[in-house]
Amino acid sequence: MELKELKQKSKALEPCLRIGKSGLTESVINEVKAQLKRRKLIKLKLLKSCLDGSTKDILKKRLVEETGAKLISSIGFIIVL
Repeated sequence: MELKELKQKSKALEPCLRIGKSGLTESVINEVKAQLKRRKLIKLKLLKSCLDGSTKDILKKRLVEETGAKLISSIGFIIVL
């Protein structure tokens, strides 16, 4: 699928995972991987409490690197992989 098609599909999705104050723990990474395997396209929501001094960009980059997923879109605190 093309990037444009994936972005279009992602608009109808609800966030399947919310990342909170514990941040990107090993269990969160494993859950993201499991959701990706099951659904192929997932939407995540970053809660403001997960930032702890780091920026959204750092968290997004780390999430993509550790899960091996492709970043489809990122608007505000919503990430689509």
